[in-house]
Amino acid sequence: MKKIVLFACAALTMCYFTSCSGGKKAEQSTTDEATVEAAVPEYKLAEGLPEANLADFPKDADEWITLFDGKTFNGWRGYNRADMPEAWIIEDNAIRIKGSGAGEAGASNGGDIIFAHKFKNFELQLEWKVAKGSNSGIFYLAQEVVGEPIYISSPECQVLDNENHPDAKMGKDGNRQSGSLYDMIPAKPQNAKPVGEWNTISITSYKGTIVHNQNGENVVEYHLWTPKWKEMLDVSKFSKEEWPLAYELLLNCGGENKEGYIGFQDHGDDVWFRNIKIKLLD
Repeated sequence: MKKIVLFACAALTMCYFTSCSGGKKAEQSTTDEATVEAAVPEYKLAEGLPEANLADFPKDADEWITLFDGKTFNGWRGYNRADMPEAWIIEDNAIRIKGSGAGEAGASNGGDIIFAHKFKNFELQLEWKVAKGSNSGIFYLAQEVVGEPIYISSPECQVLDNENHPDAKMGKDGNRQSGSLYDMIPAKPQNAKPVGEWNTISITSYKGTIVHNQNGENVVEYHLWTPKWKEMLDVSKFSKEEWPLAYELLLNCGGENKEGYIGFQDHGDDVWFRNIKIKLLD
């Protein structure tokens, strides 16, 4: 658990106890509260949840590890939970989230999911498709923060019906459209296929350099843990002013070991994922 203790808060606490015990009331602090930086809320990482053993998953001659066999949820579970949410099913060799229409993780039987193994340097490949008006996301380097959503600690590669979902017109310069680093970097060129067609996505993470490749073209590149990464966070919905905890976690994306989970988002819409595999680049 992470704590930030502000000396100003400690001083105020001492004043309170002194006055209540009958002692002389301490003089009011002359500290300018406006200059005291707001504390990052405390948080706790999940513990004791099942983890997948990569040795149990098939690897081909080119070192690609299959993370989904098209038949079972081996290795997968809900974010911050030990089981698989019932809204996620296997259909035609694909993982499908059955749209609830209840919005982001709004259904009682839904929620985001992860592959239960932390990855550091890797190339992830998969295919996805959406129903009309659908929204989802692919997370990577995610931490499991108790009581918080997965995107509080994880960059998100957007999965979206650009033609019909309103998020496509929000954000800045298309940075909430398919393949984008959500709310930070737009995918260019924007080459997503129409509703109902399969798209390919590749996400490479290597020593802080991140590349999104959509349908055979590199559409996003950026570098974690750099001054530029901080600048992007400062002007996003995850800024320190708007969301201090998300800012802290994303600024140090991947935590102490610079590694994390891969996950898919339940946004209340119908979305499919298949042919999910990963190559370790360590």
